[in-house]
Amino acid sequence: MVLKVFFPSCCSSADSGILIGRWISEQNSAVILAVVHFPFIPVQVKQYLGEVQRVTKVSVSVLGSWSNNKQEKEESLSEFLEDLGTIFCHEPWIQISKEGDSKFWSCSTLQKHSKNPQEEEIILVYYDQRKVMLSHLHPALDTADQRAEDASKLSAIFDTVARSQVLFMTDRYDEGPIKLTHWQSDGVEASIIVELLKQASVPACMLLTFLLSLVSGICRSRVLKFWPLSFVWSKLSTCEQLGHRLQHLQIISSNKKAQNQNQLMRKANIFVSLLIDMALGILLMSWLYRKNRIGHLADTLIPVADHVAEELQDLLQWLMGAPAGLKMNRALDQVLGRFFLYHIHLWISYIHLLSPFIEMILWYVGLSACLGLTVALCILSDIIALLTFHIYCFYVYGARLYCLKIYGLSSLWRLFRGKKWNVLRQRVDSCSYDLDQLFIGTLLFTILLFLLPTTALYYLVFTLLRLLVVVVQGFIHLLVDLIDSLPLYSLILRLCRSYRLAAGVKFRVLEQQDGKPLRLLMQINPLSYRSVVQTYRLPTYSCYPRDSWASLCKKLFLGELIYPWKHKGDKQN
Repeated sequence: MVLKVFFPSCCSSADSGILIGRWISEQNSAVILAVVHFPFIPVQVKQYLGEVQRVTKVSVSVLGSWSNNKQEKEESLSEFLEDLGTIFCHEPWIQISKEGDSKFWSCSTLQKHSKNPQEEEIILVYYDQRKVMLSHLHPALDTADQRAEDASKLSAIFDTVARSQVLFMTDRYDEGPIKLTHWQSDGVEASIIVELLKQASVPACMLLTFLLSLVSGICRSRVLKFWPLSFVWSKLSTCEQLGHRLQHLQIISSNKKAQNQNQLMRKANIFVSLLIDMALGILLMSWLYRKNRIGHLADTLIPVADHVAEELQDLLQWLMGAPAGLKMNRALDQVLGRFFLYHIHLWISYIHLLSPFIEMILWYVGLSACLGLTVALCILSDIIALLTFHIYCFYVYGARLYCLKIYGLSSLWRLFRGKKWNVLRQRVDSCSYDLDQLFIGTLLFTILLFLLPTTALYYLVFTLLRLLVVVVQGFIHLLVDLIDSLPLYSLILRLCRSYRLAAGVKFRVLEQQDGKPLRLLMQINPLSYRSVVQTYRLPTYSCYPRDSWASLCKKLFLGELIYPWKHKGDKQN
């Protein structure tokens, strides 16, 4: 039978003593956690281990002896170490001995209370105690039985080291009857800056919680539930993003302790995302208010709007003629062209009416960048939606008119075949029509069929313009979702301290010598960057429609309205 001994590499230079750790009988493995040095009193060691078990809920015990013979081997010391097995009574009693500066150690087991002692093959596995304790072992993405079994065995080792943190809080400078060697023997790892931030975070979180409670109370007030305000709140992406960031702030400032590693990483990812978002927003704001860039932007906005309106007027004049040599219905063509030209005239008047206030509006809008780059991008998306509102109106008019004719033609086509749509049963049933109904249906079908090319051309042109605006807004919202959902803290952790996000381990065979136990070095395999993003990706506020190309083409053919994104609770028309 093979006995696996996991030995911390930080204890390789420890003085002689006894090995304390956890015995995992299911795996026939021993996880060494620390070395207790001489001199010590066995009763005090047992009391100390009892307190550690009570706090950590880990069955920590004395597993064997450790002998570091820097000089010639002393027979009295070896005999004393063997006699300790009768005091602490652990089967098997592990004896590890290091001779001077030799890399090859002697490792054996004693089974005094066993009737049929068997010689076991020993594998000595070195591991970095600090990395194993600070790392978080993630389950494998695949569900293979063998991989799941291996992951459970590794998780027992990682869990043993992680839960024994109390054992590592004592160093050699502590005045006590027991002296230990572990990864923090030379001093507990800490940072003055981190401790100061912890002390300052308490009043800051209390103040932030109070302010957030006021803002949440205002947002939940009945005033915002009336029709105009509720409609504006649901349609403007800026309001949605502010609500999303408000939820993030509530999660960060919550006084509830994280229950597991995933919740802790989620809070850290949200905190880093907010910091980077606000830093980028402040950089953008400083760039905008430098060298009067907002004034230049306001002076450029009106000529650009006039140029777009002139291009639309030229496009409508082209459609009112003979576009691409097509023969259109002149009466309907003139009515639609003049209708849309009048809307453009109203739009130009609206823009020039706002022109004296545009610079002031942009100046105040630029201040909102201090709330974050995502808020600034959402405001830009809303500004684009407002500046292209006439294009949206053209698209809605054309889509509704085209949809009306398509559904009218389909209904009249069923009339020719002696069918009708049963609204109650939601199916097509047979129906008998008289001569007058067939005559009127024929006239209407002919009229709609010959008017369809003119309507379809207007619908096609304005749909392409609408799709151009949708693509721009969709790209902006993709950037917002990328900033909101990207787990930046996890990616930084993966880049700087990859062992913190462990996907598994690998064993490297060290130099061997005949008659000595097999020596392995356990190294941590970090998660891939793709797995990090998939595991710790943050949820976003917008739900993009995942329509296939066939579904999108069907909507365009039937004249149904399309949107760049769907908010929660919205339905596609």
